Amino acid sequence: MLDALGIAYALTEYRYDPEHLGVDQIAKENKLELERVFKTLVAKGDKGIVVVAVIPGDKSLDFKVLARLVGSKKIALADAKDLQNLSGYIRGGCAPIGMKKDYPVFIDEAALLHECIYVNAGTRGLLMELPARDLAHACCGEFAVLT
Repeated sequence: MLDALGIAYALTEYRYDPEHLGVDQIAKENKLELERVFKTLVAKGDKGIVVVAVIPGDKSLDFKVLARLVGSKKIALADAKDLQNLSGYIRGGCAPIGMKKDYPVFIDEAALLHECIYVNAGTRGLLMELPARDLAHACCGEFAVLT
């Protein structure tokens, strides 16, 4: 997708433990700046709403803010068992682009503080590094304060 859009990116392989997929541990073990490694979260709201949030690895999602952004009364992370069916990706390998459906994507504004950020490239063990604005273009994402 990124190649088709003419977006430059770099791929970075990383080591991981399938039992410990936390971004903080991955960043530490692979000598990556935690504040530049963003996690992709898939959430479900009422009325079947599915939304994607891309937030810094060292922060927690503000579910109330995300719910307001999509007009939902309540929102929670999708169950890990439902993730592949919803997104096409498994837990720990979820990318904000290339999902099965075009869900709304919100990227935390903290991404704009960095020249480039890392997000998962669609499989465990692989990150893509690119400017946040290019990521937003690729996934039709919007920037918001999510943490």
